[in-house]
Amino acid sequence: MRRGYTPAAVTLAAHLQTPMALKATIFKAELQIADMDRNYYQDHALTLARHPSETDERMMVRLLAFALHAHEALAFANGLSTSDEPDLWQKDLTGAIELWIDVGLPEEKEVRKACGRASQVCVYSYGGRVADMWWEQCRGKLEKSRNLRVFAVSAESSKALAKLAQRSMQLNCMIQDGEIWLGDKNERVLVEVTLRTA
Repeated sequence: MRRGYTPAAVTLAAHLQTPMALKATIFKAELQIADMDRNYYQDHALTLARHPSETDERMMVRLLAFALHAHEALAFANGLSTSDEPDLWQKDLTGAIELWIDVGLPEEKEVRKACGRASQVCVYSYGGRVADMWWEQCRGKLEKSRNLRVFAVSAESSKALAKLAQRSMQLNCMIQDGEIWLGDKNERVLVEVTLRTA
């Protein structure tokens, strides 16, 4: 027994060191992409780990971001689970980060830090008025970053996407002339995404 510890204290210390961690919920998505604007046509079998604190709405905006930037090297990162990783990223063969994608309302200093680590950074904000307020607070500093693009997903779109969330999904995404449709066999959502930065 360690010096100065009673049996009860040892038991309590061991308990505090091994808290019960809530596990991520696993979602599977078969995603067919027809992106006529990028001339990209591909099917992807995706596994999304939804963090305990993540909503269906946020997870589906992550999936939307994947569809809009789909590439064989694009992958979901640890995002909410790890502070120094984005929600999605794309790396080259040397491990250099070509694309860093965050979803939500990240801190301005974290976005600027990402701009220093990646060739290109994209932020997909959502949440209606709250997202507008976030942008007004951050835009002065963020607009100085030349490799940053900030998008706003309309509140109506993100809420409609959340309704598509199921543990097993078969989705198709069609993009043409900037118009984005994402849906399953029962429902299609016209997604409104606005570019806030050049």
